Amino acid sequence: MELNRRTVIAGAAAAGIAATTLGGTAHATGGRTPVKSLFGKLADGTKIYCWSLENGGTRLKVLSYGGIVQSLEIPDRRGRYTNVSLGFDTIEDYVSSSPYFGALIGRYGNRIAKGKFTLDGKAYQLSVNDGDNSLHGGAQGFDKRVWDIEPFTKGSDVGLYLYYTSVDGEMGYPGTLRSKVTYTLTRHGDWRIDYEATTDKATVVNLTSHVYWNLAGESSGTIYDHELSIAAARYTPVDSGLIPTGELAKVAGTPFDFRRTKTVGEDIRVAHQQLLYGKGLDHNWALDKGITARPEHIATLRDPSSGRTLKIATTEPGLQFYSGNFLDGSLVGTGGTVYRQGDGLCLETQHYPDSPNHPSFPSTVLRPGQTYRSTTVHSFSA
Repeated sequence: MELNRRTVIAGAAAAGIAATTLGGTAHATGGRTPVKSLFGKLADGTKIYCWSLENGGTRLKVLSYGGIVQSLEIPDRRGRYTNVSLGFDTIEDYVSSSPYFGALIGRYGNRIAKGKFTLDGKAYQLSVNDGDNSLHGGAQGFDKRVWDIEPFTKGSDVGLYLYYTSVDGEMGYPGTLRSKVTYTLTRHGDWRIDYEATTDKATVVNLTSHVYWNLAGESSGTIYDHELSIAAARYTPVDSGLIPTGELAKVAGTPFDFRRTKTVGEDIRVAHQQLLYGKGLDHNWALDKGITARPEHIATLRDPSSGRTLKIATTEPGLQFYSGNFLDGSLVGTGGTVYRQGDGLCLETQHYPDSPNHPSFPSTVLRPGQTYRSTTVHSFSA
């Protein structure tokens, strides 16, 4: 019999004792105050810090560089902990080699065609860093910025406030954007992300998190046997540059149908033009629920070998599912093994790619006096 981790923790808390899992690993019933330590220095001498948090059986390490999740540890069905997010041990690797491992993404998550868009009749040229396109905010996006971080404890929750101000014209974007991102570990061990931003000039914003998940452990091999479901009947097909065509295509009868739970690898080798473009899955699903005021469940990922399960709820209308197609064995991770194709996957909650150039897509425009808000919750169990 397998026990849900929340049941174990809650029962022990009610009894006034330390919680344990079947494997005997102890879980804290209350959050620990976040701990700050030096992770490394940038070439200009800027110190980069690592914040360690623990609550409800989840252990999280966050860097001030890029707001990066350097590791996230959760137990398996026997209570054995492992890091389930891909990453590096040194700041030098994050600066020189990272394919956005664990990073906060902005100003605009995903791609903008040829780095161009027009807003209120004015044309803007963004930093281009993905062939002819702008990807994840450009060459020096939010993933490569140093964030100010403040720890907090609030009731039974612990977390971090992350702040970054992007000046007018940075990477070509208009307006000074003030961003606040809150990472919270709840007493249940959920990892919640709340995004907020304001601007002094009309701009476009699409913030997200780029964690690469492998629920069997970051150095355990491919995620093709992970089981996944996504609550979406449509997706946005792309051209050869991975830019949406503007169509909202039905997933029925295609490799993109995850409405029923299936393994990631079940259809990934099917001879489908969209899979050839992405060298696998690297597409946006148009979530059935659309934009919501509160987070709603949209996806479940499970690793059968460990029993670990990740459930995702969000307020966002889209989910970019990327199956780690461009990992090529050139990067060595925290576990000391090289990362190869399919060794991790991303489930990025966001607005659609290239929305500024598709009026039919949900708008990503933010104007003065408005506040950008978005929330995503990651819930873990075994």
